[in-house]
Amino acid sequence: MSAITIMIGSICILMIAYRLYGTFMANKVLKLHRMDELHPTPAHKLEDGKDYVPTNKWVSFGHHFAAIAAAGPLVGPILAAQFGYLPGLLWLLIGAVIGGAVHDAVVLFASMRKEGKSLSEVAKDELGPVAGFCTGLAMLFIITITMAGLSMVVLHALEKNPWGTFAVGITIPIAMGVGLYYKKTGNLKVPSIVGFILIMAGVFVGPYIQNTVLGDWLTLEMSTLAIVLPVYAFFAAALPVWLLLAPRDYLSSFMKIGVFIALIIGVFIVNPGVAFPAVTEFVNGGGPILPGPVWPFISITIACGAISGFHAFVGSGTTPKMLNRWSDIKPVGFGSMLVECLVSIMALIAAISLQPADYFAINSAPAVFSTLGMEPVHLAELSDEIGLNLEGRTGGAVTLAVGMTYIFTELPWFRNLASFFFQFVILFEAVFILTAIDAGTRVSRYLIQDFFGEFYKPLKRVDWLPGSIFASALACLLWGYLLFSGDIGSVWALFGVSNQLMASIGLIIGATVILKIADKRRYMLTCLIPLAYLYVTVNYAGYWMVRNVYLNEAAKGYSVLNAVLSITMLILGLVIMVTAVKKWFEIWNNPKSLLDAATEGGIQPKSPMHIQS
Repeated sequence: MSAITIMIGSICILMIAYRLYGTFMANKVLKLHRMDELHPTPAHKLEDGKDYVPTNKWVSFGHHFAAIAAAGPLVGPILAAQFGYLPGLLWLLIGAVIGGAVHDAVVLFASMRKEGKSLSEVAKDELGPVAGFCTGLAMLFIITITMAGLSMVVLHALEKNPWGTFAVGITIPIAMGVGLYYKKTGNLKVPSIVGFILIMAGVFVGPYIQNTVLGDWLTLEMSTLAIVLPVYAFFAAALPVWLLLAPRDYLSSFMKIGVFIALIIGVFIVNPGVAFPAVTEFVNGGGPILPGPVWPFISITIACGAISGFHAFVGSGTTPKMLNRWSDIKPVGFGSMLVECLVSIMALIAAISLQPADYFAINSAPAVFSTLGMEPVHLAELSDEIGLNLEGRTGGAVTLAVGMTYIFTELPWFRNLASFFFQFVILFEAVFILTAIDAGTRVSRYLIQDFFGEFYKPLKRVDWLPGSIFASALACLLWGYLLFSGDIGSVWALFGVSNQLMASIGLIIGATVILKIADKRRYMLTCLIPLAYLYVTVNYAGYWMVRNVYLNEAAKGYSVLNAVLSITMLILGLVIMVTAVKKWFEIWNNPKSLLDAATEGGIQPKSPMHIQS
C-alpha cells in the first residue's frame, strides 16, 4: 500500500459524496432552493452590521472551515494510528460522509430556521423546555472544556517561542485591515491577496526577530500566555464579526489549505510507502497511547474529521448569522466537513509514513516504549535533522510535524530546510487551533446569553452591548481559569465522549426537523442511521472509561470527578433522547402537525397526503 493510493481514492470518494449525497441532502431533504425562493436568511432578515451580516459564500466557507478545523482533525487520526491505518481510514470516510457532513448541514439548517439561535434554543423550540435546558447545560460544559483544552495546546507551541508568537500575533492587525477594507469597498480580491502575502511575510520574518528587543518582549512564559489568550479571545468575541473574526479565519484558511495542498503535492512527488500494517496488535486494547479497544475508541479519538459535536457550536453560533443564501449550506456545511475529512486523512498519512517503532517512540513515554520490544529506525536521524530530541513527545502534534518533514526529506534539496519546516508546521498547528478558539469563545458568548437570559431577559438580545460584554467576559473567565490553573488536564479524556455526545444531540435535533419538513418521512434516516451508531458508541465508551479508568484505583487516569462528570453527561444525553423519541411518535401519529411544521419551515405542501411515509 502506498500513500498516493490512499489519497487519490479518498479524494474521489469525497468528491462523489459531495456531488451526489450533498445534492440529495440540499435538494430533496432540506429543499434549500425552495427556501431561497420563500425566505430571506437570518443574515438578511436581522442584519445588524455586527453579528447578523450577509457574507460572501467563500468568506463564510473560510470562516466555517477555519472554526471547525482545530486540533481534532490533526491530532485524532495520529493517535488512532495506534490501531493501524485501516480502522482510522474507514471511520474517517464513512463517518464524514454518512455522519459528519449530514450533521453539520442539518444543524446549520435547523439554526437558520430559528433565526440563527443556538442549538439549546433550537432544542427548546423543537423538543420542549426540558430538552432545551439539558442541551444548554451540556453545551456550556463541553465548550468550556474545549476552549481550555485547545488553548493548552497553543501554550505549549508558543511558550518561549517569539517566532510563533509574532507570526500568530501579526494576523490580528492584518485581519482587521482586511475587514475594514472589505466593509468599506466590498472588494474581496485585493485585500485577500494583500492579507495572505502579509501573513506569509510575518511567518518568514519570524526567525529574524528572535534575538532582538521585540523578540525578548515576545518571549513569554506559559503563565503569561494563559492570561493573554483569554484577553484576546474576549475582544474576538465582543467585536463585530466582520472586523476580526471572519477576516482572520478567512485568511487563516488559506494557510491551512495551502499547507495541506503542499502535503498532497509532496505525496504525489515522493509517493511514500505506508510503513504501518492495516491493523496492529493493539486493536483489542492495551495500547501505549489509547488504553481501550479499537471500538469504541476509534470513533471517540477521531472526532473532527469524521463527526464532531464541536461543529454544532459553530453551526448554531456564528455561521447561521452570516450565510447570504440558504443554498450556501451545501458548500459551507456539507462541503467544509468533507474538506476537513481530507485534512484528517493527510494527517493520518503523515503518521503512517513513519516506521511504527519511530511512531511509538514519539507518542509513548520512554518507560512505556521500552516495554514494547521495538527498536527505532530513523528517529535518531530525524532528531538530528530537526535539531530536537523527539523521544516521548506525546500528544500527536509533534508526530504530524515529524511525519510531514519525513515525507519532504525524501527530496535532496529539502534536507537543509528540515528544521525550519518542522517549526513552520508547529506554527501552522497553532494557527489551526487559535481560529477555533476565536469562534468557540464567540459561541460561548451566545450560549451564556441564551442560558442566563432565561433569568434576565435582556441578556437574550445579542445586540445589547452590556450583555455581549458580560457574556464574553464570563466565557473567557470560565475557560481562562481552567487554562491558568491547569486543572483541565485531568478531564481531557472526558472531552472525547462529551464531544461525540454533543454530535448525537445535533443529529437528534436534525432528525426532528427533517421529520417535520421533509416530503418523505424516510428521509429522517439520513440522521437516524449515524445517530444509532454514535449514540451506542458514546454510551459504551463512557461506561468503559468509568469502569476501567475513572473508578479503577489502579489506573493512571483514576478520578471520581471524571466519573461523576461522565455519568452526568450521559444522563443528560439520555433525557434528550427519550424526549426526542416521544416527540417523534407525536409528530408521526399526527398528520396535521406534520403539515403545520412543514409550512413553518417554508415548505408549502398541498395537503397532508403530500407528506409520504
